[in-house]
Amino acid sequence: MYIAILGAGTWGIALAKLLSENGHNICVWSALPKEIETLSRTYTHPNLPDVSLPQTLQFTTDIEAAVSNAQYVVFAVASAYIRKTATAAATYLPRDAVLINVAKGLEPGTQRTMTQVIEEALSSAGKPAKDRLVALSGPTHAEEVARNVPTSIVSACEKEDTAKAAAEIFMNSCMRVYTNTDILGVELCGALKNIIALAAGMIRGMGTGDNTNAMLITRGIAEMTRMGLSMGCRRRTFSGLAGIGDLIVTCTSVHSRNYRCGEMIGQGMSYDEASKKIGMVVEGYYALEAAMELSRSQHVYMPIVSAVFYFLKNGRSPKDTMNELMLREMKSELDT
Repeated sequence: MYIAILGAGTWGIALAKLLSENGHNICVWSALPKEIETLSRTYTHPNLPDVSLPQTLQFTTDIEAAVSNAQYVVFAVASAYIRKTATAAATYLPRDAVLINVAKGLEPGTQRTMTQVIEEALSSAGKPAKDRLVALSGPTHAEEVARNVPTSIVSACEKEDTAKAAAEIFMNSCMRVYTNTDILGVELCGALKNIIALAAGMIRGMGTGDNTNAMLITRGIAEMTRMGLSMGCRRRTFSGLAGIGDLIVTCTSVHSRNYRCGEMIGQGMSYDEASKKIGMVVEGYYALEAAMELSRSQHVYMPIVSAVFYFLKNGRSPKDTMNELMLREMKSELDT
């Protein structure tokens, strides 16, 4: 298969390597000439320093050249750039190409998931693609996928056959892929878990322990599930790889930029200082505004998301934030 990867960050490059090793013809596009020049010259990524990339990979800044003959197109840019990238690619996309989104987030102002943003951008250009849109999500840090560390992921599409077709190109002995037709649920998991991971990092930075982190993860998945059910998603999606699986790894791993950013904030840094030190997009921060909009529009109480929002956006103190979470009205765990 000829597959275009739009985005040359660590996740896009890790997937390019995996797909190339699966025998596919891969072209990686980036809007940043310096990024493409470095990749073309060194066949390494600066944030994956111990990983050598296959010499068969192609790199380009020409989006028409990247996508015009593609059978599969993977959107791997940061969530803030999904709409712009989809709009730029729309004119050149083949009408039968399967479009796979691996970005995780919600668009501020519209509350749309990333595949919904792509679909809207393409429909505006006369290239509707709803039945060809797939979301790929799960516990898959790029640093480990690039080193062929075994894991699993979910290929989600309303059409089961399309989800299976996308799953097949990624499957190998290190990447097991499951399918799911609950694409909205899978994408909500991917967006909301990053916010919970920010919170997990913050409380760790404040000096709490494993008990606190376990509490946060458990109540975080309850919060995510509550939102998903209000929007017609399936409960099992949230107990699967895209839900609890991705939440666990994002709230505990040294590879998680959301967790590491939160930890530095909990230790006293500002968000700007912490994100600059991370050096990559912290998706949980960019999803915060849309998640709060969603909470209000769906009338779903999200205490952890709210706490992170008011901590980062309104300057509430760490102690007051923790006390507010801990001293809320008693509730039954059996309530959704």
